[in-house]
Amino acid sequence: MPAIVINTHAGHELDTVSDAVDDVNVLKAKIWDSQSEFDSTKDKTTFRQYETACDRVKNFYKEQHEKQTVAFNIKARTEFKSRKRARMGIWQAMEMLNTLVDESDPDTELSQIEHLLQTAEAIRRDGKPEWMQVTGLIHDLGKLLYLFGSEGQWDVVGDTFVVGCAFSDKNIYPGTFAGNPDFHDAVYSTQYGIYEPNCGLDNVMVSWGHDEYLYNVVKDQSSLPAEGLAMIRYHSFYPYTHLMNEKDHVALEAARAFNPYDLYSKNDEPCNIEKLRPYYEGLIAKFFPSEIDW
Repeated sequence: MPAIVINTHAGHELDTVSDAVDDVNVLKAKIWDSQSEFDSTKDKTTFRQYETACDRVKNFYKEQHEKQTVAFNIKARTEFKSRKRARMGIWQAMEMLNTLVDESDPDTELSQIEHLLQTAEAIRRDGKPEWMQVTGLIHDLGKLLYLFGSEGQWDVVGDTFVVGCAFSDKNIYPGTFAGNPDFHDAVYSTQYGIYEPNCGLDNVMVSWGHDEYLYNVVKDQSSLPAEGLAMIRYHSFYPYTHLMNEKDHVALEAARAFNPYDLYSKNDEPCNIEKLRPYYEGLIAKFFPSEIDW
C-alpha cells in the first residue's frame, strides 16, 4: 500500500468550497432535481459576492486563470495516471481533508468535514435518494490533491472551465485570463480551439482541480449513477454550450440540481459529527468498498 505523503503547503487552512458559481437554475420535477426546500427562505444575495470578496479570493482567481494552460493540464493528467497517492476509505479521506481552508471561497470558514456533512444533511432533509446524499458527502474530497502535492491551491479549488479553446467571458473575473499564455495562442484562442463543434465534454480538457480529480478517482471505484458522477465533475463548471452534446446537457442538469445544496447549506448550524457518522458510514458502504485508491 502506498504511504500517505502529506505536503504541508504554507497556510494549511483553506476556507471551504469554491464550488457552484454557476447560476442556480429552476430545478426540474425529477426526484433528484426538484426544487430544494431547505434553501427556499435563504437570502442568496449574501452568498458568492465575488465583487466585494476579499483580496485573497481575487488574487486566487488571477493566479488560477493565468496558470491553467493546456500544457499544465496534459501534465496533470499524465501524473494522475502514473501513480497512486494513497489507499484509504471515504471517512478516513474526510478526516484527512479536515485540515484545509479554501482561499477561493468568500462565504464561510467552516471546516471541510462540516461542509460535507451540511451538504449531505440538506440533501437528506429534502428526501433525496441515498446516492445523492453520499454524493454530497464526498463532493469535495478531490481537495486532497492539496495534501498529495499540488502546485498550489490554484490547481485544486475554484471554478472550472475548458482549456484548449477561447476562455468564456462567463467565467468569474474573465479579464484575468489575459495573463494566460494560451489566451494569445493562434489556435487555443479561437472559439473551438483544438476541438470540434459539439464534440462532448468527455472529449475536452476541463481545467484540472478537485472536481476532475475526484471524478476520475470514483468513476470506476463506486456504484454511483451517472447523475452523481456529473454532480461531482461539473458542480464548479461554466458551460461551454458550443462544445456540449446531448449527454452533457443532461449532466449539467444534474450539477444544477446539486448546486443549491453545496452553496446554500453553508450557514446552517454546525453538524454533530460523531452522531451522524454511523449513518453516513453505512451509506458509504452501499456505494464504495472499504478502501479505494487515491
